[in-house]
Amino acid sequence: MRGAVMAESGTVQADDVRLIRALQVAPRASFASIAAVLGVTENAVGRRYRRLRAEGVLRVAGIVDPGALGQSKWLVRLRCRPGSTAAIADALAKREDVSWVGLCAGGSEIGFAVRSRTREQRDDLLGQQLPRTAAVLDIHASAMLRQFVGGRGHYWAALRGTLTPEQEAMLGTDASPFTEAPVVAREPVHLTPEDEKLLDVLAADGRAALVDLAAAADLTSGRAARRLETLIRLRVVHIDVEIAAEALGYHARAHLWLRVHPSAVKDVGRTLAQQPEIAFAAAVSGPYNLHAVAHCRDLDELFEFTSDRIGALPGLQSMEVSPLLKHVKQAGTLLSGDRLAGQLADQLLP
Repeated sequence: MRGAVMAESGTVQADDVRLIRALQVAPRASFASIAAVLGVTENAVGRRYRRLRAEGVLRVAGIVDPGALGQSKWLVRLRCRPGSTAAIADALAKREDVSWVGLCAGGSEIGFAVRSRTREQRDDLLGQQLPRTAAVLDIHASAMLRQFVGGRGHYWAALRGTLTPEQEAMLGTDASPFTEAPVVAREPVHLTPEDEKLLDVLAADGRAALVDLAAAADLTSGRAARRLETLIRLRVVHIDVEIAAEALGYHARAHLWLRVHPSAVKDVGRTLAQQPEIAFAAAVSGPYNLHAVAHCRDLDELFEFTSDRIGALPGLQSMEVSPLLKHVKQAGTLLSGDRLAGQLADQLLP
């Protein structure tokens, strides 16, 4: 899947993809600024953005990183009794502290990420609720040790080249929005009640106006802007542009579990982060020491990518490719079929 120009797919047109890329680069840029870059009117950008949101192609949301608050992040694989996976996956997806939920291994396995903001919340899920769920046959939880690409994880390299470097620079940056860093901050950020209110508004709409953020937190617009800038700089929150990959023609998604020689983990992780097919990559604990999420147009492209390019990486000892049968949730948004469906409500497991 080399190359950055995306083909049209369904209702998603080339101009839509250029708008999506502009939002990736500058998710809170004004419609006027984006219009100037794209060479269209501000009204046209607004109409196109609202249509893509309504059709479930994209959503801009503020995603809190528990690592900045001193909490670890975990990747979990559940093996379940036949016929039970869909109900358990749906319940997990509706939890605010769970993301990246998918049915794998022909539907017998659930893969998901735990992003609890407190240790008690995480321990209750992994140590109490899941083990007590009768339909769960086996649990394997891996701690995330180093993230190589993610955070604004849908700053998706597959769209690179959709805009020229000059256009991207006009939007305010020509750099990657994610830089490799420890998963858990050594000096955790302590949120204020005003911070929590700002984050609640951003979770619903990552493009919420400063006046709305200020009103929610009972701050002036200037103070709200400065606090938002600080929260982003400290990685407490990132403004994520969530994209329905299938709507753009990427129908083969897979979890990759790699066993790599310990001396090569960093090199392989950093190489994965440069691949346009990879939306997420991290070093993890357990028998597989690297995990990645790949998006390809079809299974043949997935095969070529994993066998020719990933399979040839120095230090790779073995790899498990687990195609997603159904993607239930990504980041903070539930999915319905191939489209983003909406926000979530916390729910206990059945």
